[in-house]
Amino acid sequence: MTHPTVAELTRAHRTWWPWAVLVIAALGTGASNAANDVHPIAPAVALVVAATLPAVMPPLAGRAATAALVASGALCGIYFALGYADGPVFLALPTATFLVAAAVPVRRWLPGALAGVVLLAAGLAARWEWHADEPHKSLWQGIGMVGVVLAAGAVATATRNRFEARAERVERAATEERLRMAQDLHDGVGHGLAVIAMQAGVALHVLDRDTEAARSSLEAIRTTSREALDALRTELATIAGEPAPRRPAAGVEAIPALVERVRSAGLRLEVIGEPGELTPQAGAAAYAVLQEALTNVLRHAAAGTATVVWERGADTVALRVSDDGQGGEVQDEGMGISGMRARVEALGGSLRAGPTEHGGFEVSAVLPT
Repeated sequence: MTHPTVAELTRAHRTWWPWAVLVIAALGTGASNAANDVHPIAPAVALVVAATLPAVMPPLAGRAATAALVASGALCGIYFALGYADGPVFLALPTATFLVAAAVPVRRWLPGALAGVVLLAAGLAARWEWHADEPHKSLWQGIGMVGVVLAAGAVATATRNRFEARAERVERAATEERLRMAQDLHDGVGHGLAVIAMQAGVALHVLDRDTEAARSSLEAIRTTSREALDALRTELATIAGEPAPRRPAAGVEAIPALVERVRSAGLRLEVIGEPGELTPQAGAAAYAVLQEALTNVLRHAAAGTATVVWERGADTVALRVSDDGQGGEVQDEGMGISGMRARVEALGGSLRAGPTEHGGFEVSAVLPT
C-alpha cells in the first residue's frame, strides 16, 4: 500500500459542491446586478466565474497554486472596482483558497491568498472611491474577507493534515502486518526447513546400517514439512487477501514438542529448569525466542550440544540458549535476532545475543511474567 497523492487526498473535496458554488456565483451575480444601468451584466458574471474557476480545476501545485489565488483575488477586485454590486462574488476567493490549500502546503497557498485578499480589498476601496459606496461598509467587508479567506485556508490545511495522518496510519499498519507475516514465515518455515535439513542428514548417515533410525528421521521430515507447508499456505493466503484461519500462537505448552523435534534432528539438547506459568503473550514470545535460537544453532553453529536454561524470578523469567559451536560477533542481526528482540522488548523485556567467553554462542532473554 502506498501513500495517496496530493490529488487523491483532495479528491473527496472536489465533488459536486465546487460546481454548485460556481453555478450559484454565476446566477447570483446576474441577479444582484440586474438593476445596474452603468455596466452590462455579462462582464460581471464572467469576472465572478473566472474568479471561482480555481475551485473546480484539477488540483494545482507549486507556483500555479499561488498564481491561481492571486488571479482570483485580482478578478474579484476588478469586479468591485467597476462598481458591481455585492453578491456571491464573496464566495469566489474563499472557495478557491479552501480547495487550493487542501492540495498544497501552507507556504504555497498562504502568500497567494494574502495577495489575493489584498487585491480584493483594494477593489472594495476603489468602488467606494469611484462609485460613492459607503466607506465604512467597504472597510469592514475587506477585514471580513481577510478573516474568511484565512479561515478557509486553515480549515483546508487541517483537513489535509488529517487525510495525511490517516494515510500514514494505514501505511504503518500495513507495514507492521507485512513485517509480522514475514516474521511468522521466517520463524515457522525457517525452523521447519532447518529441522528437515538436519533430519535428512541423519537419515543419509544411518541409511545403510540402521533402517529404523532412517525411517524415524524420514517420518520426522514428513511431519515437519507438513507443518511448514501449513504455515506457508496460511501466510500466503493472508497476503493474497483470501480467508484463512489464523493459527493460535504457540506458547509454553508447545515447548516440549519443540525440544523433542530439535533432539530428533541429532542435536544433543539439555534443558535445565522450566518456564512455569506465563501469560499468553509472554509464552508466545518465549516460544518464539527458543525456536529461533535453536534454529540458528541447527543452521549456523555447527554445534554438537546446546543448553536451554530457565530461571524464574519474582516477576520475570530468564531464558538462556547456549551452544558449543562456532560463536562469533553478530555482524548483521537479520530478521532472526531482530525479530526476537522486537518480540521481547514489546513486552518490556530485554534480549542479548552474542558469543560466550568460552566459545560458542548464547541468546539470553528476560521476560516479564
